[in-house]
Amino acid sequence: MSDVEVEAGSRIVGAGIARHDAVEKVQGQTVYAADFALPRMLHAMLKRSDYAHARLRGVDVSAAEAIDGVVAVYTAADVPQNTVWVDVPGQTLEVGALKARSNVLADEVVRYHGEPVALVAAESEDAALAAVDAIVVDYEPLPVVDDPEHALDDDAPDLHESGNLLAHWEIEEGEVEAGFAGAAAVVEEEYRTQFIDHAYLEPEAGVAWRDTDGVITIRAATQVVEHFRDVARILELPDNKVRLITPYVGGGFGGKEDMTVEPYLGIVAALTGRPVRMVWSRQESLTARQNRHAVRMRYRTGADAEGRLVAMDIDILSDGGAYALLSALVLLYSTTCAAGPYRCPNVRISARTVYTNHTPCSAMRGFGGMQVALGYEGQMDRLARELGIDPLEIRRRNFVERGDRLPIGQELETVVELPALVEAVGERAGERPEPSGPRRAVGRGYACNLQSYGRCIWLNDWSSAWVGFELDGTLVIRIAVPDIGGGQASSLIQIASEVLGVPPQRVTIHIGDSALNPLTGTTTATRQLYMSGNAVLKASRELRDALAGVAAGLLEVDAERVEFGPDGVSGGGASVSFEKLLAAAASVDVPWHVLATHHAPKGIPWQADESWRGRVFPDFTYGCHAVDVEVDLDTGGVRLLRYIAGHDVGRAINPVSVEGQIEGAVAMGLGYALSERIVFEEAQNLSTTFSQYLIPTAVEMPRIESLVLESGEGMGPFNARGIGEPPIGPPAPAVAAAIHDACGVALTELPFTPERVATAIAVAGGGDGAG
Repeated sequence: MSDVEVEAGSRIVGAGIARHDAVEKVQGQTVYAADFALPRMLHAMLKRSDYAHARLRGVDVSAAEAIDGVVAVYTAADVPQNTVWVDVPGQTLEVGALKARSNVLADEVVRYHGEPVALVAAESEDAALAAVDAIVVDYEPLPVVDDPEHALDDDAPDLHESGNLLAHWEIEEGEVEAGFAGAAAVVEEEYRTQFIDHAYLEPEAGVAWRDTDGVITIRAATQVVEHFRDVARILELPDNKVRLITPYVGGGFGGKEDMTVEPYLGIVAALTGRPVRMVWSRQESLTARQNRHAVRMRYRTGADAEGRLVAMDIDILSDGGAYALLSALVLLYSTTCAAGPYRCPNVRISARTVYTNHTPCSAMRGFGGMQVALGYEGQMDRLARELGIDPLEIRRRNFVERGDRLPIGQELETVVELPALVEAVGERAGERPEPSGPRRAVGRGYACNLQSYGRCIWLNDWSSAWVGFELDGTLVIRIAVPDIGGGQASSLIQIASEVLGVPPQRVTIHIGDSALNPLTGTTTATRQLYMSGNAVLKASRELRDALAGVAAGLLEVDAERVEFGPDGVSGGGASVSFEKLLAAAASVDVPWHVLATHHAPKGIPWQADESWRGRVFPDFTYGCHAVDVEVDLDTGGVRLLRYIAGHDVGRAINPVSVEGQIEGAVAMGLGYALSERIVFEEAQNLSTTFSQYLIPTAVEMPRIESLVLESGEGMGPFNARGIGEPPIGPPAPAVAAAIHDACGVALTELPFTPERVATAIAVAGGGDGAG
């Protein structure tokens, strides 16, 4: 359990209550996107490219169309608007790198293995599958670009008209070379991270139909309800003729931030007029869905004799895959976080992302901030060894503080509790465990990080919520938030319950519907508690203030003395039920429902200019982790013994949910550190089943202990900070440090498989001196 205590005076916020949807999910009663059927429903499937790069000389669908039960087969020429522009919504000044083009169906050229070429709609899944197999595609193979370094060579084939450089961000602060010249120690290293998959439980799925007034309604697993606008553009329909419903989602982690099934469902429903269902197979999902970026990082870091940083030179090259999607924005996050939570007067950062013929990369939990953690934390450990300073002490000497500026120029406006987190985690870690036998070595590693929450401030982010009473005193929240399994909806219930006194079990929330609920933005960027939570808080407070005036008259007290409780309002020794309060409100024309909008801070977009400095994000969440591992010096196997994850969450709306987010993110980060990777051969994806893509199971996971600090400073409701993504950053560098502590080998390329560990131990002399 966490160390959180419920703040005095709060009733629901800070209480570790069960989520409102927990029982339904445990009993298997939740109706997910695929658990839905309609009469005369068609089944849709995609024909995908067998090549990573080829010209389409022809797509013959005649045999497929002749199969009994096949209703339609579509290619790029049949799509009303086949070009999709992935544009970050909300920005008023265009940042060109953030605008990216892709196709609904491949047109003339396929650029990655698994790219959709044709779309089939049939009366049955069997007929659809037979039709997919019957489509004949005439490919002209083209040279494959599968190395991001080579992609920038002059002789590399251009994958797009603009060339292979997708985006770049540049920063230079201070006098970098002068800083290195005066350094007592300089360490330099290259770090590499791999492609990985989101591997969520629920594959991409949805159902669509033509509703009344010709509205195309799509019920799909997505993190972005606002994709209804993208589908409308594809179908060349007005925005109000497409509706997107998001039921509870069985995991997203960024993999459902870009569109998956939505455009294909919309096309079939619009062009056939019939309901349609699409569910991607697990193999299809692993083959063709966007991945986490593989990144090559080169760090040069200098410090004075006391271990204080004096210079950093950082070069980042990420593989964006075949289409841009959100790669430029991911790279911006990497650039912002590249120096870590450390103060350094002289910093140079050059960050580039390039096109290759790998599967497109895009959003994934940690969104560019976690890859660079391996680099900046690895450098801190190297400096500590070089200077003979304890690894936690060298971090303490360099932590940023409130009022400091990151290299990008953003001033830190809230408290940075990293020193307290380091102390708490170190104290909890206690004595190291002993090796379990001969040729086993135990080590401990630490890692710290910072991760933003909320979207870039120059995207003009906003979130709306409707909160209102029913006449029987129950409460309703209407908000289009997609709940992707992180308890987003339950947190909103707790916030409204805290303000208005209505018990959570008497609150109903309607989520994920672009037509019937106020729009609230994407469930991404650790933003929903921050944005939607503030919107619900604002609506609840405005509703309370309006009804408190009515209650004051009934109770004959000042409005400030009115208390809202489970059964109604009270004050001055008297009480009134919610039913009577609402009747009284109606009689004096006071509404018992409120629509409110929360607006995030605003700013000026990053310019393509090294001189630009400014604020990029609303705020950051900070963490410190510790891990104990045991290394088998003969096989290289790494066994996780214990894990401690400490974070300042500002205020824990629900400590149980906070623990769940921390533990889930740590588990994902440990899989990233030790086993998960997508293997390509000449850009062909070879990791298309879970027998090849190795996710850690409960057997491999250690006991994960959450240390939750509540500083009371954050920009979310009740001063909460976001916690969905931050815990995924420290596991990989912490494991790297622990392996070095155990057997003296410094690993720099993920994942740390037994083969890599054993090879490093052999090169270092067999680990005979390990302790």
